[in-house]
Amino acid sequence: MAVDRSETFERVLKLEPGRTALLVVDMQKGFLEPGEAMEVPPARQVIPQVQTLLALFRERCLPVAFTRFVYSESVPLLVGELHPEHRRAEPGAPRGFGRPSSSCLEGEESVNIVPELRPLPDELVITKHWYDAFTGTPLDGTLRARGVASLVFTGTMTDICVLASVVGAFNREYRCVVVEDAVATIWPEIQQAALDILRRAYARVVSTKQVLDEIAKHEAVLNVRPWSRAGWPTPGG
Repeated sequence: MAVDRSETFERVLKLEPGRTALLVVDMQKGFLEPGEAMEVPPARQVIPQVQTLLALFRERCLPVAFTRFVYSESVPLLVGELHPEHRRAEPGAPRGFGRPSSSCLEGEESVNIVPELRPLPDELVITKHWYDAFTGTPLDGTLRARGVASLVFTGTMTDICVLASVVGAFNREYRCVVVEDAVATIWPEIQQAALDILRRAYARVVSTKQVLDEIAKHEAVLNVRPWSRAGWPTPGG
């Protein structure tokens, strides 16, 4: 029997005034630029919504963090075996899906975040080698140092790195919100399935407008801006 927990999720996972951060997951050239071996065309369509949320969080001086998936030849992890596109392409060799293509390979231009969403100099950029933004990175400690309790997730891919990062955050007691019109993956049916999994067990799934409205209500709770963007602790790696 289906159980509707939406009211409980709305109550328990509401954004904490002054303790909410925006996480932009893997909006990199290797996933967004046309012709890339691991191109996710729908990710380009969510750029305007991510820009809107970035503008809001920056205007309110709320923390913003970005993640980049980077495959490193010095750390030859299983992901490189499952997704050979990340492995280095030989000079002159054909590139594309299923082939070594230097996609998001350390030192390559494809690891960089797309210019439309370029982080500001004082914003945190986390380099990760797994799908989960928390595994093997300083993200958790950095967020806790800023007193963050709620996370708003955007980025790509919904069913892989966004999902893994939400689960990682949930397992660390963060209250998670996923912005359904600011996350993307390759196929619409997989997008819907991933959002259904997220809303069933891990997060509230809302629209960009709902996040804007919810944070606007925080003005009634906080009459001063609680954060300055300056002062992110320096990541240890």
